Amino acid sequence: MPKATIKPQDFATLYEGFTAPVSRFDCGRKCAPLNGGEPVCCSTQNAVPVVHKVEFDLLKTRTDLWSKFKPYDYATRQIVAELTSDCMAIHCKGARHCERDNRTIACRGFPFYPYLTRQKEFVGIGTYWVFEDRCWMMSNLEIVDRAFVEQFVATYEALFIKDHSEFTTYVDFSASARRVYSRWKREIPLLGRQGELLIVEPSTGNIRPGKKKDYPKIAPFNSEKEYREAVKEAGGEVPKEGLRAA
Repeated sequence: MPKATIKPQDFATLYEGFTAPVSRFDCGRKCAPLNGGEPVCCSTQNAVPVVHKVEFDLLKTRTDLWSKFKPYDYATRQIVAELTSDCMAIHCKGARHCERDNRTIACRGFPFYPYLTRQKEFVGIGTYWVFEDRCWMMSNLEIVDRAFVEQFVATYEALFIKDHSEFTTYVDFSASARRVYSRWKREIPLLGRQGELLIVEPSTGNIRPGKKKDYPKIAPFNSEKEYREAVKEAGGEVPKEGLRAA
């Protein structure tokens, strides 16, 4: 495998090109009431950020927002143990202290990953399915902005050139997605490279255009009533409508 040539300044350039919010809605305010008041992507109780060590080298020169993550249970110890030698898990101070210019690539892209076909073609972006019951955005893919998708794609294409191991990581992860969805007997939802809805038939890998009806909402986001009941049960407060991105 070609040796990575990526440097801290490369990540600074990637950050400059990946600034678009996922949508015009502040989706974190929709999931926060179900996650102890913080967006699901902003707490290591839900998602542990993983970065390239070179990216952390850059962040340390820009901010004190991030620190090395310390595992706190079996699951998080496993996450750290399975990381490749050039990656590490980190921890931030939380959503209330967020510095948008100093978010990691993983933070900027959540809840999406680059989806690659069996032929290793980067055709669009998929969602980290393990969060589908906690991430509101994953049940509302039709509102993801095209600018976000295009910046996501451009960022990962540039990253793949500088570090081929990133490419192979997502080739393998996409194959895992096909296996998981095959077991579930469910189709894989994607957003294409221009933000169009796509559907992958996991057993064959075939891709077809998708429609909104092909993207069933996951509980508790499948109805406003169920969402409100879930928020009440979690002891949270239902956010006001018309949420705008930060």
